[in-house]
Amino acid sequence: MEVKKLHKWDITYEEARSLQEHLASKLRFTPVRKTPKLIAGIDCAFSKDGKRIGAAVIVMDFPELNVIETKTATAEVTYPYIPGLLSFREAPVCIKAVEKLENTPDVFLVDGQGIAHQRKLGLAAHLGLFFDKPTIGCAKSRLVGEYKEPEKEKGSYSPLTYKGEQIGAVVRTRTNVKPLFISVGNKCGLDFAIKTTLACTKKYRLPEPTRLAHQTVTKLKPEI
Repeated sequence: MEVKKLHKWDITYEEARSLQEHLASKLRFTPVRKTPKLIAGIDCAFSKDGKRIGAAVIVMDFPELNVIETKTATAEVTYPYIPGLLSFREAPVCIKAVEKLENTPDVFLVDGQGIAHQRKLGLAAHLGLFFDKPTIGCAKSRLVGEYKEPEKEKGSYSPLTYKGEQIGAVVRTRTNVKPLFISVGNKCGLDFAIKTTLACTKKYRLPEPTRLAHQTVTKLKPEI
């Protein structure tokens, strides 16, 4: 799959913050007109010493959710751990894995934040600009924002707000199980992000594309 070349990664903390603000202004929250045929999930993992990182991307057909393609990539970690700038550590290896794909997904689900981020550019939003595809952040925990706990039944959700603005939704993907924090990455709306996440969630808390990506990259850890 072809991926856009937007910027270099070897930049300072101040440059990265400024770049995030600039890139966030390029995000588009447009309706998705066609039902997706292929959906991809992306997840990352670090080596025990934290010096290397791996990524896995799983492509599945939709709505059947059969695995169509799996690709992985590994790389050295080149950016320090700085809260709010995690995409500068994780995005390069995610892009490296996606560039290997023979199929082009219609939608990407990313284990990370979309616009539910201090500067509205979490990993899913950042990658969404590189991929130029509808991208959804499916995070297991909150980065920023306030919310009320949604009802306990699967499909229930409540708004996630930050500085008076809704930045995502807290979605119960399995009855009586901790919710996920869903936010738009790029080129879709929140309703689409919620519905797609729920449609991809079968027996487990995580949607199948990111769940299988997590399993794949976890098995890859000894080789990272």
